[in-house]
Amino acid sequence: MSIDTLKAAIPDFAKDVRLNLSSMASDDSLSPVEKYGLMVACGIASRNAAVRQAMIDEAKPHIDETTMNAAKAAAAIMGMNNIYYRFTHLSGNKEFANMPAKLRMSVIGKPGVDKTVFELWSLAVSAINGCGKCINAHEDVLRHANVSNETIQTAVRYAAIIQSAAIALEAEAEVAA
Repeated sequence: MSIDTLKAAIPDFAKDVRLNLSSMASDDSLSPVEKYGLMVACGIASRNAAVRQAMIDEAKPHIDETTMNAAKAAAAIMGMNNIYYRFTHLSGNKEFANMPAKLRMSVIGKPGVDKTVFELWSLAVSAINGCGKCINAHEDVLRHANVSNETIQTAVRYAAIIQSAAIALEAEAEVAA
């Protein structure tokens, strides 16, 4: 499945989602590694099989297996970290924020791709998962690496578009049921 196939599956009530998918697919403001890794990481974070497969299939011709695996790792590790750190941030018991997480996350130190790129993917996945603490942490790393506001905004825009595709498909599935 490609983005074009995914767009064809998006129902008419979500025409804007189709248009946003088209603009994302034709966007060349990011490097191929940044762009297609974002698609993969966010597609996985969307938790929708059709969206995940479309993003992976779209990325395959553009990134190597190491990059693909790093994007998958960003989605997986943020799936864990976003829950844990959102809890420590939102809990009324502030002691949790000072306790060691005791979670293995060595992939962040050696992701298999440039660490700044991995941070960009992690920021986008954190936006999908709604973890403010992680969003702030990844944005801080990106700012210290001199990543532009436009690049950061583009990454989060990709996350929003990909998540909206998953929601549109789910909404249509509910209508059909």
